[in-house]
Amino acid sequence: MDAFWMLLLLIPVLLWTSSTFIFYFKKCFYVAWMMCLAVLAIPICILKSGGRDIENMRVIRSLVRHVKYFLGLRFEVSGWEHLQTEGPYVIISNHQSSLDVLGLMEILPDRCTMIAKKELVYAGTVGIVCWLGGIIFINRKKTSDAKSVMVDAAKTMLDEQIRLWVFPEGTRNQKGDLLPFKKGAFHLAIQAQVPIIPIVFSSYSNFYLRKEKQFKSGTITLKVLPKIETKGMTTDDVADLSDKSYNAMRSAFMEISGSASQSNGPLGH
Repeated sequence: MDAFWMLLLLIPVLLWTSSTFIFYFKKCFYVAWMMCLAVLAIPICILKSGGRDIENMRVIRSLVRHVKYFLGLRFEVSGWEHLQTEGPYVIISNHQSSLDVLGLMEILPDRCTMIAKKELVYAGTVGIVCWLGGIIFINRKKTSDAKSVMVDAAKTMLDEQIRLWVFPEGTRNQKGDLLPFKKGAFHLAIQAQVPIIPIVFSSYSNFYLRKEKQFKSGTITLKVLPKIETKGMTTDDVADLSDKSYNAMRSAFMEISGSASQSNGPLGH
């Protein structure tokens, strides 16, 4: 019992003095709290919608939006007006870490869900709530499976008038630039003949560095870019559409990451 109280007293000291301890404490808290929120969300989603339904994303969004305060994060959003688009569309954004979920929930439009890696469905209570929220899971290792899912997703978008959020880099990336885009999101948008709305998250490197074990308070800038129409495009236009989206997002990423760097200041303990 004495050891327990000693540990309890030690936590504030470590939070005050050790940036590495803060990193692990915040990471563990984030995962544990999201799993607890999922436990709360599961029965609400089932009672509200009877099972898997995109409308459950409203429940998930409302439950998750406060988590940023616990982690000392805040969001500055510009370009809100570009999300005031009627009907289905594909949102694409850069992908840096699991913290992206907080920014996603900050601006998630109604009737919008995500395309995510299949492994997420096995993430305990979080996986269950993702399934209930209508998230579409793809097997990244099997290209044929991924393409088949995208074909079905395009049909679902039009039939059910939903929006889909895709991370075209395909994996988390915290290297200070965007990775080359995979083409799935662009095939999806062209097949459904719906616009693409790019959303750019500023670099997390001013407050969150995984290798250096740093996780400070910080501001994340989210910039919603003007929609890119795909009407009249065919599969021959996928590469050009991908390049156009990439260049617009990379330019915005460099711009807002510079301003985020100034607002967050230099890293320290």
